[in-house]
Formats: sequence, structure tokens, C-alpha cells
Amino acid sequence: MARRSARVLTTSEIREDFADALNRVAYGKERIVLERHGKQVAALIPIEDLSALEEIEDRHDSEAARRVLARVASKKEKLIPWSEARKKLKL
Repeated sequence: MARRSARVLTTSEIREDFADALNRVAYGKERIVLERHGKQVAALIPIEDLSALEEIEDRHDSEAARRVLARVASKKEKLIPWSEARKKLKL
């Protein structure tokens, strides 16, 4: 699958015609990167791209959880109560 490049707009430009930019993203499947003072700060992406990103994150989280459970099962690591973890993490 070919990677699509994103169009770059400043925050001033996006303010001028947000509705048009939103339509380009929603219906034209464009990606828009927003810049403020020359620094990229956010992106507008089609909802399908967000769904794909969330699926990748879920898969990554599941794999990480499986690795931890495998270490616990092999006695290389032990589980601790949440109250103890909160203290260690100073939450």
C-alpha cells in the first residue's frame, strides 16, 4: 500500500476555511498536518486512519500483555497488588 503524504497547513490557514479542510479529510481521504510557529502540532486524518491506528495500538498492547503474563507464568516476574503498584509509582 502506497503511503499518502499529508498536506501541511498553518493553524491560521485552517481557521480560514475549516469546513473545506474537514470535507477534504472526510470525503477526499486527505491527511492534513497543522503547524504553529513552524512546528507540527496536530493532524486531521480520515476516521478510517484513526480506526487503523487504534487497531495497531490494541494489537501492540495485547502482545505486551501476553509477554508480561508469560514472564509471570515462568516465574521470572511476579504480580503485585494494585495498591502496591500505586505506591511505587507515586500515584
